[in-house]
Amino acid sequence: MKKLLFAAFAALAVTSCNNDLSDLNDNGKAPENVPAGALFANATMGYFDFTAAQNVNSNNLRLWSQFWTQVTYVEESNFELDERNVNGRTFTSMYATVVRDCEEARSALSTAPATADQKIAAEGAIEVMEVLAYSFLVDVFGDVPYSEALSETTTPVYDDDAAIYADLLDRLDAAIAQLNGTNAFGSSDIIYGGDATAWKKAAYSLMLRMAVRMIDADPTAAQSWGEKAIAGGVFMSSADDMRLFYASAPPHTHPLWSDLVQSGRTDYVASATFGDVLNQLNDPRRGAFFKNLAAGDSVMGSLHGDNISDYDLFSNPGVMLEDPTLSHAALSYVEVEFLLAHAAVAGWSGTGDAATHYNAGITASMEEWLGAGVDASAYLAQTAVAFNNATAGLQIGVQKWIAMYSNTSEAYAAVRQYNLPMATAAVAATVTPNRYSYPLDEISLNTTNRQAAADKFNNDDTFAKIFWDM
Repeated sequence: MKKLLFAAFAALAVTSCNNDLSDLNDNGKAPENVPAGALFANATMGYFDFTAAQNVNSNNLRLWSQFWTQVTYVEESNFELDERNVNGRTFTSMYATVVRDCEEARSALSTAPATADQKIAAEGAIEVMEVLAYSFLVDVFGDVPYSEALSETTTPVYDDDAAIYADLLDRLDAAIAQLNGTNAFGSSDIIYGGDATAWKKAAYSLMLRMAVRMIDADPTAAQSWGEKAIAGGVFMSSADDMRLFYASAPPHTHPLWSDLVQSGRTDYVASATFGDVLNQLNDPRRGAFFKNLAAGDSVMGSLHGDNISDYDLFSNPGVMLEDPTLSHAALSYVEVEFLLAHAAVAGWSGTGDAATHYNAGITASMEEWLGAGVDASAYLAQTAVAFNNATAGLQIGVQKWIAMYSNTSEAYAAVRQYNLPMATAAVAATVTPNRYSYPLDEISLNTTNRQAAADKFNNDDTFAKIFWDM
């Protein structure tokens, strides 16, 4: 007992010699100063996790693209947004996670242990991520908070969607000049590992996407930006993809593993809208896209939005989508080839042959799902698939939609840009809407500005069109 008392007294004596107790107030799990790399990694992960997921509470674009439908709780397949605050969570994911962390990463760069050139390259990568997030918001909502989005005001104005696009393209152009050598993030750059040249290709590819998107709304500006992107250097192979590779164990698994496997849910089945197209084209990707196929590898799709309540009657999301290590591309070589095909049809310089790009996009998509070296020639030779100048617009749209099966924000954009025929949802009795409505929170928190934006879109009508959807 005496030994214990002496030990306690000795410990007290040691600590009493140091009067600085400030460290006791530090919470190591909630640091006040977060490294720029960690903030950038979190912003990147936030964007990829949101866009890769299929969750009824947040990202429903697989349902809006009519790839999948639900057999129970079918509200989201019938384009309901407010009940589960899907639109609000989209705002939160992009603004509170991606954009905010990008801005904080930019501020933290001043203290990063890196050279001035590496910090400049890091600023360029931040800009690309921010432009990606803002362009996503515009593509989904139309007018959104932009110029005042990160200001001290709690009631930011909603900027015009076309004006936001114009400014984003200027920002991309400026960012490209910064992207040289290596960036300050190193391994915290979870996409390109600090390779600024790879980010430059991504920036030019994003510029091309945005240019093609606005080709009907402003053909002159679209061509100017598109030709600039092509001349600068876009993705040349799938190795260039802006792609995140997920881990085999939580918390860094692919979101679909959580949505489909870990959750144990059996909500999602093939939508007949998508399944019928795949069947008509005898698409060899059917067995990768879905399981529980019928004879002849046909997809068994449910009428979109129908409340059938029998999961086993239909084809279900494929085994590949249940892999926790499945990767996700926010921007890919596959997409770029379809963009180049569209640009070539429009007569932009530097594009090459439209059919060549179209075939390359399909072939690269086949390889993504079926393995390298797959022979796509039989598929490409089919009358409905073989490139035809007279029907090029619809063909590019359909094949891009199919190829964007795992990048559903781009699939949803293709549905609208190419006017793809969507089924009428069983309960909603409508086809896929053209935009998300604004979050309900905005009605009470930012009433005046939200209402001004809503008025532009026919009182926030989901069938009103954003600027590029001509």
